[in-house]
Amino acid sequence: MTRVVTANPASRKSASSWVMLGCCLVILTVFSSNALGADSYGVTIEQGVAMKTRDGVTLRADICHPKADGSFPVLLTRTPYNKDGSVDFCLKGAERGYVVVVQDVRGRYASEGDWYPFKYESQDGYETVEWAAGLPYSNGKVGMFGGSYVGATQFLAAIAQPPHLAGICPNYTASNYHDGWTYQGGALEQYFNESWTTSLATNTISRLAARASHKDNDTHSWTQKLPLTSYPVLEVPASVELAPYFVDWLLHPDYDDYWKQWSIEDHYSEIQVPVFSLGAWYDIFLGGTLRNYERLKKEAGTEAARRGQKLMVYVGGHAGGWKNRKVGALDFGDKLPFDIGDVTLRWYDHLLKGIANGVEQEKPVKLFVMGENDWRDEEDFPLERAKPTRYYLHSAKAANGVSGGGTLSTAVPADEKPDQYVYDPENAVPTIGGPLCCGPLPTGIGPEDQRPAEARDDVLVFSTPAFTQKTEVTGPVVLDLYVSSSAVDTDFTGKLVDVWPDGFAQNLTDGILRLRYRNSPEKPEFANPGEIYHITVDLWATSNVFLPGHKLRLEVSSSNFPRFDRNLNTGEDQARGTHMAHATNVVYHDKSRPSALILSIVP
Repeated sequence: MTRVVTANPASRKSASSWVMLGCCLVILTVFSSNALGADSYGVTIEQGVAMKTRDGVTLRADICHPKADGSFPVLLTRTPYNKDGSVDFCLKGAERGYVVVVQDVRGRYASEGDWYPFKYESQDGYETVEWAAGLPYSNGKVGMFGGSYVGATQFLAAIAQPPHLAGICPNYTASNYHDGWTYQGGALEQYFNESWTTSLATNTISRLAARASHKDNDTHSWTQKLPLTSYPVLEVPASVELAPYFVDWLLHPDYDDYWKQWSIEDHYSEIQVPVFSLGAWYDIFLGGTLRNYERLKKEAGTEAARRGQKLMVYVGGHAGGWKNRKVGALDFGDKLPFDIGDVTLRWYDHLLKGIANGVEQEKPVKLFVMGENDWRDEEDFPLERAKPTRYYLHSAKAANGVSGGGTLSTAVPADEKPDQYVYDPENAVPTIGGPLCCGPLPTGIGPEDQRPAEARDDVLVFSTPAFTQKTEVTGPVVLDLYVSSSAVDTDFTGKLVDVWPDGFAQNLTDGILRLRYRNSPEKPEFANPGEIYHITVDLWATSNVFLPGHKLRLEVSSSNFPRFDRNLNTGEDQARGTHMAHATNVVYHDKSRPSALILSIVP
């Protein structure tokens, strides 16, 4: 069926209510009120367009394209979150002279097949790119866009090297689906993985119910069945798993072949197109976003791809997006919000259309610098001028809690007593804000006040004196520790904090290391109780100016729950273990074991 309406961009709200019914192909034509403009077109929308994969699965997409003669570059997104939610950008892109294709990935919403994260995205992505390039209104150039898992669909497609793929623009996505997605430092990203899987299972349940209710074409025959409990919707076999991948993730805590098959980091040389990576401070995938940019500049498969890397880091991501100036407990000012659609289209205007719009003259990196709350363009990341600086841990008296005697300074320690605390998994240090998905905890998301955690005896607190002048930290943050434990396995966490003059303790970035993975994510090794180990905890990165009157603070502990699963301290399999034990954990900071926080200080 065909509908023709007249609308301007302001009427997209009504356009977004158009949905595909069943498997029908709906073609809608939208005439933009500014269609007479040089770069604006009326738009035709086709909903539910089918594409058959080589293995016989039908994937469905909505397509927006200019209502004009000629051919246009394609912008493609492949999503597990329902293609119907992308109508606004679909219209916006088509008005700007693009064919915009929004496809449900295999096993989600309008597309057939079984859903299993990452598994089919390379093959389906390759085929979809080539299919989109061959559409009658396409000029053969295809770029991809979108965030989170939609970033994974882009990278996994790029690794497959479809000939017509010209670039990708992933927003807040990972580089490795083991470390930085499912696990971090060996600890399970529990809150994210459980909340994400729960959200995905909603569609899976409805698909299973629909599959059961449609197995008999004569729906009237349902009413003839006895007992009434034989109603087909109730006959989904008990053996059917809503999320078999989640079980697999728990069964593969080590970085093994299960993860390596689709790790982006292991396949950078196979990516041969420019990549515009967007990410955010406080985003759950920040580490992967930065790693993708840094390594693709060196390891991408062509010189054009290596030179074509671009990075933009804002505030929020999964912790608050890009539309709002307020993220978590803080207002970052009116310079923060931006339109990610405009940014994406501007980049593709240059890359796919060859428009000289200033993109070609810009520095490759744009960062939002917190504290000063302003944007800054840079030649690279990490910044070449930033100097790795060690802030050593000290304590004149026990550093337990904010009222203790823990300090930080650039002075090398002499003879000092170690600090210790008892980590009890049944009374874990709570997650307060930070990089979370999908949704906030009762204790918030993004930047939140850490003082409730700092009041605990099982959190070691080390602070500098108040700064007398601006001090900028922009770049990687690493915690270099000498530790021991009474347990065969435990965790060590670190958190960088900006303490305001009124006492507000703003978390900036944090990390965790499961002690059994201190030497390798592939081969766990239990610890010898009481033995001292030299470990490194990756706190990812930040960009923050500590203003005069502010203090720099480090928190060290052994839990950050429920963001990360609790280490039970027993050495049991974490997926099946139920027995918990206390662990006495010790942090050493003396002349021979100089534990330090390593910061990237900008002169």
